[in-house]
Amino acid sequence: MLEAKALASHYGRIPALKGIDLAVREGELVALVGANGAGKTTLLRALSGVQPVSAGCVLFDGEDITRASPHWRVRRGIVQVPEGRQVFGPLSVEDNLLLGGYTRKRAEGARGLERVYAMFPMLRDKRREAAGTLSGGQQQMLAMGRALMAQPRLLLLDEPSMGLAPRLVEEVFETVHALKSAGTTIFLVDQNARAALAIADRAYVLETGTIVHAGTGAELLASKQVQAAYLGL
Repeated sequence: MLEAKALASHYGRIPALKGIDLAVREGELVALVGANGAGKTTLLRALSGVQPVSAGCVLFDGEDITRASPHWRVRRGIVQVPEGRQVFGPLSVEDNLLLGGYTRKRAEGARGLERVYAMFPMLRDKRREAAGTLSGGQQQMLAMGRALMAQPRLLLLDEPSMGLAPRLVEEVFETVHALKSAGTTIFLVDQNARAALAIADRAYVLETGTIVHAGTGAELLASKQVQAAYLGL
């Protein structure tokens, strides 16, 4: 479904991504793990079109989309849940969700709301409340629900467990696994390497803008190098 080939990106003269090669197949959950500053968020932003690419290409369904606009990618089904949730705090929960479905027809939006409310009943209960009044975990569910309103074929998840209590982290990963089981293709970035690798079909390890390990989630969980560097073993 998605391929990056020799993908590079810079901040001024500073290289952030250095020739990234990776692939996400339809129906997979692929994880990307790495330390702070490794370039994980930059890679997701490059895939969603908000970070300029300086070399290489991005393919979606075999089509080169390297220069395509972010909104065009959303319409094609590439949807990102940003790091830090970034909900629209003064707006109601339901208005946040409706904004997520702005590329879809009104009838699709209504059906999308029902699907999101069925997955996250708490959002239905709080649909008239300002999004900024929700807890961190509730805001994460809202950010994921907002992305689902766009009917993603490929969901890019950036640090969904960041800053959450352990119980909520478990809920987030259960939700991610449920989305995958329902057929959504997912590219997951998370610093909780153990949890991300445990649910991943395949995974990559990123260090200072370079892919240094790749394999199945189970293989990387069992890797002595990965354990020492990212799992504290």
